[in-house]
Amino acid sequence: MGRNGRGVKAASESSIEISFTYRGIRCRERVPLKPTAANLKRAEQHRAAILHEISIGVFEYRAAFPNSKMADKFDGPAAPADLMTVGEYLDKWLGRQKLERKASTYDTYRKIVMGKLDPWFGKMKLAELKRKDVREKLAAYPAGNKTLGNIQSVLRAALADAVDEDELLDVNPLAGYTYRKKEAPKDDDEIDPFDREEQAAILAALEGQGRNLVQFAFWTGMRTSELVALDWGDIDLMRGVVRVSRAMTQHADEPEVPKTESGRREVKLLQLAVEALTAQKVHTYLKGQEVFQNPQTLERWSGDQPIRKTMWTPALRRAKVRYRYPYQTRHTYASMMLSSGEHPMWVAQQMGHRDWSMIIRRYGRWMPDADSNAGSRAEAVYGNKKGATKLSEAP
Repeated sequence: MGRNGRGVKAASESSIEISFTYRGIRCRERVPLKPTAANLKRAEQHRAAILHEISIGVFEYRAAFPNSKMADKFDGPAAPADLMTVGEYLDKWLGRQKLERKASTYDTYRKIVMGKLDPWFGKMKLAELKRKDVREKLAAYPAGNKTLGNIQSVLRAALADAVDEDELLDVNPLAGYTYRKKEAPKDDDEIDPFDREEQAAILAALEGQGRNLVQFAFWTGMRTSELVALDWGDIDLMRGVVRVSRAMTQHADEPEVPKTESGRREVKLLQLAVEALTAQKVHTYLKGQEVFQNPQTLERWSGDQPIRKTMWTPALRRAKVRYRYPYQTRHTYASMMLSSGEHPMWVAQQMGHRDWSMIIRRYGRWMPDADSNAGSRAEAVYGNKKGATKLSEAP
């Protein structure tokens, strides 16, 4: 590095070499000074001035070293991406996302940027970030493809804005690229509904508002974030429906609109859901807007996390039921409806899916042979019975 690691050293009897990094390139330039102690000190000061100009984006290579061959390489003003680090850009990008995204989405972005992208690439120049840099970090990171995909998605979106919105880059290095690891088939299944006995045990372990909330969840299939955002004005007992138009997570200060248009929907109130609402009226109907409250604070639940910690986990422990996340109440609803023979399209509409392809893909195992009388309706109409058309007579 030179004199005591300070970036200057004697190059000859009549010159001193100054070394520094500019636009990601290691540069070494000589100044015509005898390498005396005083001149070496002067060279250090000159180098410090160069580093300062580089840091604030005003350094002009040819002005500092007019006879240098390297000046030809750096002629013209430096592009902002040559000066800005990945960390600096991501910080500005996050600030913009906070204004444009839902609170829960922004919080996901923030955690990925602060926890992964900034430590990995923050000090690199934005223009220097290459696909191979991303691949190397992801290959060494002990996580599954879903997590790796989330990390890449955030970085890809930020780099796309650096190209299209901010015009800092010509090309997004992650455009059209996704790194994936080879994974062994998963043994466990995320869809793990509660059976009838488990439901009864959980409800028996709860009382008051907690019991009402869980019973309502089992019999509407609503997401936890939708349940906590529910107001009494969303309930239409005359028509027997609940209007779902908002969701509430712990990252948001107030309820937000659903992510998709299909998320805004009307859910039919089945009898056990109506019973849960009737019991809940005593607690909140005359006290405020929200249907369900945290019994400890008598305020609206702030998201699924406090429900899980203060109510759900203790209830499953008392009921001696194997632990699953509260979201499994939604899967339980789907499995109950389908195994009872309800139409998949109706179930999809109730749960807020755009079409029934996801219902069939995720819950298809509860559809075949669920009804012991399956096919009897078709037999009654088209089968070989009195008054029915025989196959041999069919055109």
